[in-house]
Amino acid sequence: MRLRFLITAGPTREPIDPVRFISNPASGRMGFALAQAAMTAGHTVRLVTGPTCVEPPEATELVQVTTAAEMRDAVLSRLPDSDALIMAAAVADYRPKAFSQKKLKKTAALFVLPLERTADILSECALTKGSRVHVGFAAETENVIDNARAKLEAKGLDIIVANDLTIPGAGFQSETNQATLLWHDGRIEALPLMTKADLATHIVNAVVDRYDT
Repeated sequence: MRLRFLITAGPTREPIDPVRFISNPASGRMGFALAQAAMTAGHTVRLVTGPTCVEPPEATELVQVTTAAEMRDAVLSRLPDSDALIMAAAVADYRPKAFSQKKLKKTAALFVLPLERTADILSECALTKGSRVHVGFAAETENVIDNARAKLEAKGLDIIVANDLTIPGAGFQSETNQATLLWHDGRIEALPLMTKADLATHIVNAVVDRYDT
């Protein structure tokens, strides 16, 4: 079976002024590994990525974005033509409420930056889910399984990949990862530390199995 995968990767950047932005340490490696694994298995891949320093694989379609809003638009416009969505990107939850056209100068000792919520992409995708398989990621530092399960339910996911960022070799920028997969039907699978390429193959196989059922 040849599926049409829509995969997101990397961080987003939410601009404060022309020289500053809010972001996170996501490297894009996990999302890129997923795209490569899906293509190696013979599936088509649309890859939406935020800014990274890692070279992305040659996907069926590569879409480069910067902000959470741009990622939202790229994902939602491609969602109807997809059989599976894997949201591996670390999308910013908040952005500056206002963008300064000029560089903000260092003046007062205390600087307050008002923030506002960004769009919840996975929740929006759930509104038109149908038979499409949705996979999310939960990068946590405490109550990992409970927090992941809550996100799985809240966003209508089929599978969520839970990462404990406190485990050596399982955080951002690493070539390896240690994850626990949780399914909507209650199944749970704790995986050992492995390369992100091996984990990506495991996840892609899980998506194909879920799509077949």
